[in-house]
Amino acid sequence: MPSLIDLRRRIRAVKNTQQITKAMKMVAASKLRRAQERVMNARPFVIQAHQVLASVAARVDPSIHALLEQRERTRESRTLVIVVTGDKGLCGSFNTNVIKSAATWIIDAGKDVCELGLIGRKGRDFFARRGFGIAFEHVGIFQTLKFEDAQTIAQQASEMFLTRKVDRVMLVFNEFRSVMSQRLVVEQLLPIAPESVNRGGPEGGAPGAGYQPVEYLYEPSAQEIFDRLLPRYVEVQVYRALLESNAAFFAAQMTAMDAATKNSADMIANLTLYMNKVRQAAITREIIEVVSGAEAL
Repeated sequence: MPSLIDLRRRIRAVKNTQQITKAMKMVAASKLRRAQERVMNARPFVIQAHQVLASVAARVDPSIHALLEQRERTRESRTLVIVVTGDKGLCGSFNTNVIKSAATWIIDAGKDVCELGLIGRKGRDFFARRGFGIAFEHVGIFQTLKFEDAQTIAQQASEMFLTRKVDRVMLVFNEFRSVMSQRLVVEQLLPIAPESVNRGGPEGGAPGAGYQPVEYLYEPSAQEIFDRLLPRYVEVQVYRALLESNAAFFAAQMTAMDAATKNSADMIANLTLYMNKVRQAAITREIIEVVSGAEAL
């Protein structure tokens, strides 16, 4: 049975830990508000840009720009997988889910034909220790996340695709849904996948009378527009993934620290109750000893 001193020390240690987890929860909550605002501001533009470009890509010749080129999949086809994790832990299963999903996807696709672009210290440490091929890595960018960071990553990925070092680029990250939930996303970044063009009528049924597919007019030219627009689209998609992952990280950390604070409160209550039982047992034993001694006299 532990002594009263040991129990008091343990209670004091748990209280100190509780103060830390409570402070981390408050810090994560304050950072989450700013990160959530940035995500909500970026989403409408990113979603609309994706819809427009995917629709345009379905109506033009893919050879008009190299980023639209749909390459045939073979056993020798190489893939760049950009994995976005956090730089820190204490965030529940946030990093574990991304790493597990990415590792499963890479093994299914073939480890020898995949290269990794690792964003975040946790993902870098995991894959580097296990001998995966790493094309590039970026650590510590979430402390001061800027659009220039996304531009650098997008340029590296685009260069590998344009020089045919890889035949497609995949993004793996956590999408922020709410404070309590995040959605794991595995999506293709390059080449830009064209959407199926809806040839139906206004309600998506058979084409109506006089229905004409949407046609686009380009000024100055389609080539020049795509040369400017597609690289920026890739940068925006990468930036969106970084923003989503950053907000999801703070949400996961806030939830984890809140649970840790509640668990520490329960542990303090249990330890206090046990300490009182030990103290009462010690007092009872001393009283019995005194009474026994008095009777013996």
